[in-house]
Amino acid sequence: MSNRALITGITGQDGSYLSEILLDKGYEVAGIVRRSSNGKNLSRIDHILDKIKLYDGDLLDSSSIEAAINDFKPSEFYNIAAQSFVPLSWSNPIMTTEITGTGVLRCLEAIRKLSPETRFYQSSSSEQFGKVRETPQTEKTPFYPRSPYGVAKAYGHYITVNYRESYGLHASSGICFNHGSSRRGIEFVERKITDGVARIALKKQDVIRLGNLDAKRDWGHSKDFCEAMWLMLQQDTPDDYVIATGETHTVKDLVKIAFDYVGLKWENHVVIDPKFFRPAEVDLLIGDSTKAREKLGWSPRVSFREMVEEMVASDLKALSLNVN
Repeated sequence: MSNRALITGITGQDGSYLSEILLDKGYEVAGIVRRSSNGKNLSRIDHILDKIKLYDGDLLDSSSIEAAINDFKPSEFYNIAAQSFVPLSWSNPIMTTEITGTGVLRCLEAIRKLSPETRFYQSSSSEQFGKVRETPQTEKTPFYPRSPYGVAKAYGHYITVNYRESYGLHASSGICFNHGSSRRGIEFVERKITDGVARIALKKQDVIRLGNLDAKRDWGHSKDFCEAMWLMLQQDTPDDYVIATGETHTVKDLVKIAFDYVGLKWENHVVIDPKFFRPAEVDLLIGDSTKAREKLGWSPRVSFREMVEEMVASDLKALSLNVN
Protein backbone atom coordinates (compact mmCIF):
# COMPACT_ATOMS: atom_id res chain seq x y z
CA MET A 1 0.00 0.00 0.00
CA SER A 2 1.39 3.38 -0.97
CA ASN A 3 1.82 6.27 1.40
CA ARG A 4 -1.10 8.68 1.46
CA ALA A 5 -0.63 12.39 2.16
CA LEU A 6 -3.41 14.86 2.93
CA ILE A 7 -2.44 18.51 2.52
CA THR A 8 -4.18 21.68 3.65
CA GLY A 9 -3.09 24.70 1.62
CA ILE A 10 -2.50 22.48 -1.41
CA THR A 11 -3.39 25.33 -3.80
CA GLY A 12 -0.63 27.59 -2.43
CA GLN A 13 3.05 27.89 -3.19
CA ASP A 14 4.25 25.28 -0.68
CA GLY A 15 1.28 22.99 -1.19
CA SER A 16 1.88 22.76 -4.92
CA TYR A 17 5.60 22.01 -4.60
CA LEU A 18 5.00 19.51 -1.81
CA SER A 19 2.38 17.73 -3.93
CA GLU A 20 4.86 17.36 -6.79
CA ILE A 21 7.56 16.04 -4.45
CA LEU A 22 5.21 13.48 -2.91
CA LEU A 23 3.82 12.34 -6.26
CA ASP A 24 7.39 11.79 -7.48
CA LYS A 25 7.96 9.62 -4.39
CA GLY A 26 4.95 7.45 -5.26
CA TYR A 27 2.46 8.89 -2.77
CA GLU A 28 -1.25 9.14 -3.21
CA VAL A 29 -1.97 12.84 -2.63
CA ALA A 30 -5.13 14.65 -1.60
CA GLY A 31 -5.83 18.21 -0.59
CA ILE A 32 -8.43 20.11 1.39
CA VAL A 33 -9.66 23.10 -0.60
CA ARG A 34 -12.00 25.87 0.52
CA ARG A 35 -15.42 25.68 -1.09
CA SER A 36 -14.99 29.22 -2.39
CA SER A 37 -12.05 28.15 -4.55
CA ASN A 38 -12.42 28.60 -8.28
CA GLY A 39 -10.28 27.89 -11.30
CA LYS A 40 -7.87 30.72 -10.54
CA ASN A 41 -7.19 29.38 -7.05
CA LEU A 42 -6.22 26.03 -8.57
CA SER A 43 -3.73 27.50 -11.05
CA ARG A 44 -0.63 26.27 -9.16
CA ILE A 45 -1.85 22.66 -9.21
CA ASP A 46 -3.66 22.70 -12.55
CA HIS A 47 -0.98 20.48 -14.11
CA ILE A 48 -1.45 17.73 -11.49
CA LEU A 49 -5.23 17.83 -10.97
CA ASP A 50 -5.59 14.48 -12.70
CA LYS A 51 -3.17 12.91 -10.20
CA ILE A 52 -4.59 14.17 -6.91
CA LYS A 53 -7.88 14.12 -5.03
CA LEU A 54 -9.50 17.27 -3.64
CA TYR A 55 -11.91 17.59 -0.72
CA ASP A 56 -14.13 20.55 0.06
CA GLY A 57 -13.07 21.80 3.45
CA ASP A 58 -11.86 24.62 5.63
CA LEU A 59 -9.69 25.05 8.71
CA LEU A 60 -12.66 26.82 10.29
CA ASP A 61 -14.80 23.68 9.95
CA SER A 62 -13.82 20.63 11.99
CA SER A 63 -16.38 18.38 10.33
CA SER A 64 -14.89 18.93 6.87
CA ILE A 65 -11.41 18.03 8.13
CA GLU A 66 -12.77 14.91 9.82
CA ALA A 67 -14.66 13.88 6.69
CA ALA A 68 -11.50 14.12 4.57
CA ILE A 69 -9.49 12.08 7.09
CA ASN A 70 -12.22 9.43 7.33
CA ASP A 71 -12.44 9.03 3.58
CA PHE A 72 -8.79 9.32 2.54
CA LYS A 73 -7.17 7.68 5.58
CA PRO A 74 -3.85 9.54 5.26
CA SER A 75 -0.58 8.18 6.59
CA GLU A 76 0.73 11.75 6.63
CA PHE A 77 -1.06 15.07 7.14
CA TYR A 78 0.62 18.35 6.19
CA ASN A 79 -0.97 21.52 7.56
CA ILE A 80 0.34 24.28 5.34
CA ALA A 81 -2.83 26.39 5.10
CA ALA A 82 -2.95 29.71 6.95
CA GLN A 83 -3.89 33.34 6.66
CA SER A 84 -0.23 34.03 6.07
CA PHE A 85 -0.08 37.64 4.87
CA VAL A 86 1.32 39.47 7.90
CA PRO A 87 -0.08 42.99 7.17
CA LEU A 88 -3.61 41.57 6.84
CA SER A 89 -3.34 40.08 10.32
CA TRP A 90 -3.54 43.54 11.88
CA SER A 91 -6.75 44.43 10.05
CA ASN A 92 -8.22 40.93 10.46
CA PRO A 93 -6.76 39.59 13.71
CA ILE A 94 -9.70 37.38 14.68
CA MET A 95 -9.92 35.69 11.28
CA THR A 96 -6.15 35.21 11.30
CA THR A 97 -6.26 33.62 14.74
CA GLU A 98 -9.15 31.29 13.83
CA ILE A 99 -7.43 30.04 10.67
CA THR A 100 -3.73 30.21 11.48
CA GLY A 101 -3.98 29.35 15.20
CA THR A 102 -7.14 27.48 16.10
CA GLY A 103 -7.19 25.79 12.69
CA VAL A 104 -4.14 23.79 13.77
CA LEU A 105 -6.03 22.53 16.82
CA ARG A 106 -8.93 21.39 14.62
CA CYS A 107 -6.52 19.32 12.52
CA LEU A 108 -4.78 17.81 15.54
CA GLU A 109 -8.04 17.00 17.30
CA ALA A 110 -9.39 15.30 14.18
CA ILE A 111 -6.24 13.17 13.94
CA ARG A 112 -6.34 12.35 17.66
CA LYS A 113 -9.93 11.15 17.45
CA LEU A 114 -9.94 9.43 14.08
CA SER A 115 -6.43 8.51 12.98
CA PRO A 116 -3.80 8.72 15.75
CA GLU A 117 -1.25 6.81 13.66
CA THR A 118 -1.25 9.57 11.04
CA ARG A 119 1.95 11.61 11.09
CA PHE A 120 1.35 15.36 11.31
CA TYR A 121 3.39 18.29 9.99
CA GLN A 122 2.74 21.86 11.10
CA SER A 123 4.18 24.82 9.20
CA SER A 124 5.49 27.12 11.88
CA SER A 125 7.04 30.47 11.04
CA SER A 126 10.09 32.60 11.75
CA GLU A 127 7.59 35.39 12.51
CA GLN A 128 7.15 33.63 15.87
CA PHE A 129 10.61 34.95 16.82
CA GLY A 130 9.58 38.52 16.01
CA LYS A 131 11.59 40.82 18.25
CA VAL A 132 14.41 38.33 18.37
CA ARG A 133 16.03 37.36 21.68
CA GLU A 134 19.17 36.01 20.03
CA THR A 135 20.82 35.85 16.62
CA PRO A 136 20.78 33.51 14.80
CA GLN A 137 17.52 31.86 15.87
CA THR A 138 17.43 28.16 16.79
CA GLU A 139 14.74 25.76 17.99
CA LYS A 140 15.50 26.91 21.55
CA THR A 141 15.19 30.67 20.89
CA PRO A 142 12.22 32.12 22.85
CA PHE A 143 9.34 33.45 20.77
CA TYR A 144 8.42 37.14 20.82
CA PRO A 145 5.92 37.55 17.96
CA ARG A 146 5.25 41.08 16.72
CA SER A 147 2.04 40.60 14.74
CA PRO A 148 -1.31 38.82 15.20
CA TYR A 149 -0.05 36.39 12.56
CA GLY A 150 3.09 35.63 14.57
CA VAL A 151 1.04 35.16 17.75
CA ALA A 152 -1.35 32.78 15.96
CA LYS A 153 1.57 30.80 14.54
CA ALA A 154 3.09 30.53 18.02
CA TYR A 155 -0.18 29.05 19.29
CA GLY A 156 -0.22 26.57 16.40
CA HIS A 157 3.34 25.59 17.22
CA TYR A 158 2.76 25.05 20.92
CA ILE A 159 -0.52 23.17 20.49
CA THR A 160 1.36 20.82 18.14
CA VAL A 161 3.99 20.25 20.84
CA ASN A 162 1.20 19.75 23.38
CA TYR A 163 -0.59 17.08 21.34
CA ARG A 164 2.70 15.32 20.69
CA GLU A 165 3.49 15.21 24.39
CA SER A 166 -0.07 14.64 25.66
CA TYR A 167 -1.28 12.03 23.19
CA GLY A 168 1.88 10.59 21.67
CA LEU A 169 1.09 11.82 18.17
CA HIS A 170 3.89 11.85 15.62
CA ALA A 171 3.57 15.63 15.25
CA SER A 172 6.44 17.82 14.04
CA SER A 173 6.80 21.51 13.25
CA GLY A 174 9.05 23.16 10.72
CA ILE A 175 9.90 26.70 11.80
CA CYS A 176 10.19 28.00 8.26
CA PHE A 177 11.99 31.22 7.49
CA ASN A 178 11.05 33.28 4.44
CA HIS A 179 10.85 31.28 1.26
CA GLY A 180 9.78 32.32 -2.21
CA SER A 181 9.54 31.12 -5.79
CA SER A 182 7.77 31.96 -9.01
CA ARG A 183 4.61 30.59 -7.34
CA ARG A 184 4.73 33.09 -4.46
CA GLY A 185 1.53 35.06 -3.92
CA ILE A 186 1.50 38.53 -5.44
CA GLU A 187 0.73 40.13 -2.05
CA PHE A 188 4.10 39.13 -0.56
CA VAL A 189 6.96 41.60 -0.79
CA GLU A 190 9.36 39.46 -2.82
CA ARG A 191 6.76 38.72 -5.47
CA LYS A 192 5.48 42.31 -5.38
CA ILE A 193 9.01 43.38 -6.22
CA THR A 194 9.71 40.85 -8.99
CA ASP A 195 6.31 41.42 -10.61
CA GLY A 196 6.83 45.18 -10.38
CA VAL A 197 10.31 44.96 -11.89
CA ALA A 198 8.96 42.88 -14.77
CA ARG A 199 6.18 45.41 -15.37
CA ILE A 200 8.67 48.27 -15.33
CA ALA A 201 11.00 46.44 -17.73
CA LEU A 202 8.07 45.89 -20.09
CA LYS A 203 7.00 49.55 -19.67
CA LYS A 204 3.69 48.60 -18.06
CA GLN A 205 4.36 50.80 -15.00
CA ASP A 206 7.02 53.23 -13.77
CA VAL A 207 7.54 52.67 -10.03
CA ILE A 208 7.14 50.21 -7.17
CA ARG A 209 5.93 51.54 -3.81
CA LEU A 210 7.60 49.77 -0.89
CA GLY A 211 8.00 50.08 2.87
CA ASN A 212 11.07 49.25 4.97
CA LEU A 213 13.96 48.40 2.65
CA ASP A 214 16.27 47.73 5.59
CA ALA A 215 14.29 44.79 7.05
CA LYS A 216 16.55 41.73 7.06
CA ARG A 217 15.30 38.26 6.26
CA ASP A 218 16.61 34.75 5.71
CA TRP A 219 15.22 33.75 2.28
CA GLY A 220 15.22 30.29 0.73
CA HIS A 221 13.37 28.54 -2.08
CA SER A 222 9.99 26.96 -1.40
CA LYS A 223 10.86 23.66 -3.09
CA ASP A 224 13.88 23.19 -0.81
CA PHE A 225 11.72 23.87 2.25
CA CYS A 226 9.05 21.38 1.14
CA GLU A 227 11.69 18.67 0.92
CA ALA A 228 12.48 19.37 4.59
CA MET A 229 8.80 19.03 5.51
CA TRP A 230 8.72 15.54 4.03
CA LEU A 231 11.98 14.56 5.73
CA MET A 232 10.55 15.47 9.16
CA LEU A 233 7.75 12.94 8.82
CA GLN A 234 10.19 10.17 7.86
CA GLN A 235 11.95 10.33 11.23
CA ASP A 236 11.27 7.73 13.93
CA THR A 237 10.83 10.46 16.53
CA PRO A 238 8.80 13.66 15.93
CA ASP A 239 10.51 16.96 16.65
CA ASP A 240 10.73 20.63 15.69
CA TYR A 241 13.23 22.04 13.23
CA VAL A 242 14.33 25.45 12.04
CA ILE A 243 14.33 25.49 8.25
CA ALA A 244 16.50 28.33 6.97
CA THR A 245 19.50 29.14 4.79
CA GLY A 246 21.55 30.84 7.50
CA GLU A 247 22.08 33.87 5.26
CA THR A 248 20.46 37.25 5.78
CA HIS A 249 19.51 39.76 3.08
CA THR A 250 17.74 43.09 3.20
CA VAL A 251 14.69 43.91 1.13
CA LYS A 252 17.00 46.36 -0.63
CA ASP A 253 19.28 43.46 -1.63
CA LEU A 254 16.31 41.74 -3.24
CA VAL A 255 15.35 44.96 -5.04
CA LYS A 256 18.88 45.40 -6.39
CA ILE A 257 19.16 41.85 -7.74
CA ALA A 258 15.75 42.08 -9.40
CA PHE A 259 16.50 45.39 -11.13
CA ASP A 260 20.03 44.28 -12.10
CA TYR A 261 18.48 41.28 -13.85
CA VAL A 262 16.60 43.58 -16.25
CA GLY A 263 19.42 46.12 -16.53
CA LEU A 264 17.76 48.99 -14.65
CA LYS A 265 18.78 51.18 -11.71
CA TRP A 266 16.48 50.53 -8.78
CA GLU A 267 16.85 54.05 -7.40
CA ASN A 268 14.94 55.42 -10.41
CA HIS A 269 11.89 53.22 -9.82
CA VAL A 270 11.37 52.65 -6.07
CA VAL A 271 9.20 54.96 -3.94
CA ILE A 272 9.20 54.56 -0.15
CA ASP A 273 5.60 54.71 1.08
CA PRO A 274 4.95 54.93 4.86
CA LYS A 275 1.70 52.99 4.50
CA PHE A 276 3.71 49.83 3.83
CA PHE A 277 5.59 49.99 7.13
CA ARG A 278 4.38 47.55 9.79
CA PRO A 279 2.92 48.80 13.10
CA ALA A 280 5.58 46.68 14.84
CA GLU A 281 8.52 45.75 12.64
CA VAL A 282 10.53 42.56 12.71
CA ASP A 283 14.00 43.90 11.94
CA LEU A 284 16.25 40.86 11.68
CA LEU A 285 15.51 37.19 11.07
CA ILE A 286 18.26 34.67 10.40
CA GLY A 287 17.91 30.98 11.14
CA ASP A 288 20.35 28.35 12.35
CA SER A 289 19.30 25.11 10.66
CA THR A 290 22.12 23.00 12.10
CA LYS A 291 19.65 20.55 13.64
CA ALA A 292 17.85 19.98 10.32
CA ARG A 293 21.15 19.60 8.49
CA GLU A 294 22.50 17.07 10.99
CA LYS A 295 19.37 15.05 11.83
CA LEU A 296 17.46 15.25 8.54
CA GLY A 297 20.41 15.48 6.17
CA TRP A 298 18.77 18.56 4.69
CA SER A 299 20.41 21.57 3.10
CA PRO A 300 19.12 24.33 0.79
CA ARG A 301 20.09 24.02 -2.86
CA VAL A 302 18.80 27.24 -4.45
CA SER A 303 20.66 30.47 -3.65
CA PHE A 304 19.01 33.79 -2.84
CA ARG A 305 20.11 35.28 -6.17
CA GLU A 306 18.86 32.25 -8.10
CA MET A 307 15.47 32.50 -6.37
CA VAL A 308 15.08 36.21 -7.18
CA GLU A 309 16.19 35.81 -10.78
CA GLU A 310 13.86 32.83 -11.27
CA MET A 311 10.97 34.97 -10.02
CA VAL A 312 11.78 37.93 -12.28
CA ALA A 313 12.19 35.65 -15.31
CA SER A 314 8.86 33.97 -14.57
CA ASP A 315 7.06 37.29 -14.17
CA LEU A 316 8.59 38.62 -17.40
CA LYS A 317 7.38 35.53 -19.24
CA ALA A 318 3.89 35.64 -17.74
CA LEU A 319 3.43 39.34 -18.48
CA SER A 320 4.80 38.97 -22.00
CA LEU A 321 2.19 36.28 -22.60
CA ASN A 322 -0.48 38.53 -21.02
CA VAL A 323 -1.18 35.87 -18.42
CA ASN A 324 -1.76 38.50 -15.70
